Amino acid sequence: MQKVPTKQDIHELKELARLCRGDILKMTYVAKSGHPGGSMSSLEILLSVFKFAKVSAKNPYDQLRDRIVVSHGHISPGVYSVLGRMGFVDINEVIAGFRHHASIFEGHVTRGIPGIEWTTGNLGQGLSAGVGFALASKIKEQGYKVFVIMSDAEQAKGQVAEARRVARKYGLSNLTVLIDFNDAQISGRARDIMPVNIKENYEADGWKVLEVDGHDFEQLLAALREAERDEVNPVAIIAHTVIGKGISFMENDVSFHGKPLTKDQLAKALKELELEDDTEKYIQMRSLLPLKKHKPLHLEYDIKVNIPQPRTYTTKTDNRSAFGKAVNDIVKENANSETPVVVVDCDLAGSVKLQEVQMTTPDRFLELGVQEHNAAAVAGSISADGVITFFADFGVFGVSETYNQQRLNAINHTNLKVIVTHCGLNVGEDGKTHHCLDYISAPANWMGFKVIVPADPNQTDRAVRYVAKTYGNFVVAMGRAKMNPIMNDKGEPFFGDEYTFEYGKIDVLREGPDATIIACGSAVENAVKAADIVSKRITILNVSCPLDLDEDTLRQHLSNKNVIVVEDHVSKIGLGALIAKFCLERGIPVKRFESLGLNEHAVSGPYAALYDIYGLSAEKIAEKMRSMLE
Repeated sequence: MQKVPTKQDIHELKELARLCRGDILKMTYVAKSGHPGGSMSSLEILLSVFKFAKVSAKNPYDQLRDRIVVSHGHISPGVYSVLGRMGFVDINEVIAGFRHHASIFEGHVTRGIPGIEWTTGNLGQGLSAGVGFALASKIKEQGYKVFVIMSDAEQAKGQVAEARRVARKYGLSNLTVLIDFNDAQISGRARDIMPVNIKENYEADGWKVLEVDGHDFEQLLAALREAERDEVNPVAIIAHTVIGKGISFMENDVSFHGKPLTKDQLAKALKELELEDDTEKYIQMRSLLPLKKHKPLHLEYDIKVNIPQPRTYTTKTDNRSAFGKAVNDIVKENANSETPVVVVDCDLAGSVKLQEVQMTTPDRFLELGVQEHNAAAVAGSISADGVITFFADFGVFGVSETYNQQRLNAINHTNLKVIVTHCGLNVGEDGKTHHCLDYISAPANWMGFKVIVPADPNQTDRAVRYVAKTYGNFVVAMGRAKMNPIMNDKGEPFFGDEYTFEYGKIDVLREGPDATIIACGSAVENAVKAADIVSKRITILNVSCPLDLDEDTLRQHLSNKNVIVVEDHVSKIGLGALIAKFCLERGIPVKRFESLGLNEHAVSGPYAALYDIYGLSAEKIAEKMRSMLE
């Protein structure tokens, strides 16, 4: 239990607040951009939390530290000033480098800077991240607490409500949220733009709610102590504040939400704070910063898991069942490992085949319900905090619907394994709303995810085991229908007992001089059948890692050949487009190039019929190949 602050503690915090206000105004003036208004209103909240929480500038990455998430990342000037004054970073580097490309102190708070746990900017994400960290603390039984600092405006976001419910469901009494209630946002007063019953909403979802003066250190610290004493409920502290607090002409003026002061305004403000105007020093320091990007900020952890031996399938089954068995093997094997493994579900356990984990190791199964946005963000933050996390969902939900959450997971350099089933026309009768056709192209835009589209259940099994032991973000995409294992020319499983998955390797399933068919995922089986229909002299390449192509294999099997790419994906932005671009950039000469894929939202119907209608059946692929060879 934290001690009651002394008068000296309060005096020191007030002095820090005065200095930090000057830092905020200086750095935004020097950068000629930034958000001073909200930084000033959140300042006492920030200082109170960093004072109260078990965090240390001397050991900022202590595994047992409390986690602090700042959801409204635009108040970075306030956060950086607090970190600078508390010794986490150099305050002079902050003021001179804020928002400069050579500086780590970006416009929104950035994970990897000491004291910052999560990169934020898109409002409404921070509570989900905090829920993930709080769950990780419980999963690892490490007992650290999580503090999330938020704005009032973002309480209108639906994802915040999703996160509140999960915190209540899992009894996250180690989670405290502090809301800067300044009733101000870009367009005016929050109450006018979108009224939200903040207190009532948290109470309705089972949280304890406290209200304080957000500029009174004694009230803030007392509320934090009360939250710490509650061993049952997550706690929300609503802190009533004033935008621009501390400077007479800035207070309650929403125009200072996102603009720096002028030179005259800065001089006046610093005079009110009784601080020296030394901004010329920082302007000079900034002018000497180089024209280059700052060093990358990444946090990783060592993965210490045991990966059981793979399973080999010789009869027809679906990739999702192979995934389910593989992940269950991994979770059971690592029930007591140094690096825990969990799965996150969105009310689809039976469909994405997580029910075995749910039954055998329920403490490693997290059911977050029909709220994919929050689930994707929660899964990401759990995975960043020392827990290998599988997030399984349908393609249209796990990729298309959660695009922004996955993009932010990539930016945060998480360790998330996104397993998406029911991809492409393979979903069949569910129709166009459920035909995920961007499971390659969307993750490519996230810039930080690797994509694996396995060809059959055996490759699926081995790919799942590979991603479990490899740090990083992966999408493993597959269809719904059962399929035959891909066989080699001896009639044995190609991806059988002797096969080891290697990320980026292109598998040569058949080899012949006449032409080359390239495929991935559900289309591979039909590509093999098509080659058998047309000729035994056709090369078939399985490209299971479409975002990282093997030049040697492609050059060997595509040069001066007729080439067809087959994919259950939008052809304009999928595997075909990637192969064509790659060949053009690398100077690989292709005789003729055809791309078979989807160019419209398809109708409902059995997937085999849809493959025939849209040119992806074995017969239609063979027909296209014959026309190329004539």
